[in-house]
Amino acid sequence: MATHLPYMRLFTTLTNCIVLSSMLLLSACLDGTSNGSPASDRNGNLSNDPDTQSLRTTEGLREDYINENRVIWQKPDLVLDLMGNLDNKTVADIGAGSGFFSTRLARKAKKVIAIDIDPQTIENLDSIRQMELPENIQDRLEPRLTEPDVANLKAGEANVVLIVNTIIYIPNRIAYLKKLSEGIAPGGQVIIIDFKKKRTPVGPPNQIRIPGFQIEEELYQSGYTNIKVNDTSLDFQYVVIAEKGAAQ
Repeated sequence: MATHLPYMRLFTTLTNCIVLSSMLLLSACLDGTSNGSPASDRNGNLSNDPDTQSLRTTEGLREDYINENRVIWQKPDLVLDLMGNLDNKTVADIGAGSGFFSTRLARKAKKVIAIDIDPQTIENLDSIRQMELPENIQDRLEPRLTEPDVANLKAGEANVVLIVNTIIYIPNRIAYLKKLSEGIAPGGQVIIIDFKKKRTPVGPPNQIRIPGFQIEEELYQSGYTNIKVNDTSLDFQYVVIAEKGAAQ
């Protein structure tokens, strides 16, 4: 078997490249995939060109989701433990993507709202829900389409909002976070997980990453309280946990 390993590695590498190239081509053809975040060109220089922004930000996001080692570095079980008891809670998973967290949350929470801006992703999530979840809990997961600048939550609908690998792609974050608080129930939380602003084996270009302390400050400016930054539990990412402010 050892003599076949180099060929297996080559095949896997070629397959991953083909999949990533296909997804990038699809994302470039879709309208509305760009959310206005800064992006870099192929040489690592910042670019204001909308087409470049759309391609680069989507490339980073999709690469994170299809990375075959994500379950190792993302540590989903640890993240779910940080969220506490979810038995009677509704969780909104913003930027749900492939359902990496949504499907896991559906096994623990009362309800999961898997939110994304891509209609095809929402359609895929509905198929994933039926294929990956036991029939008796499929109704706990609701895929929901939204626009880039809103979360599309009803007033007080979610007890916990989870935003993973997505916050840097959201335009006008302070305005977004203020609006988001309307969809969080009193005493509810928002949990933001994203890549540390340093070199890591996976993740988006370093130029468009946002450090945890900046997310912390933006949450304060948006009216959230009891904000805690955890940059030790995950190797490549920070976890920011904040509570909805009493006056929100």
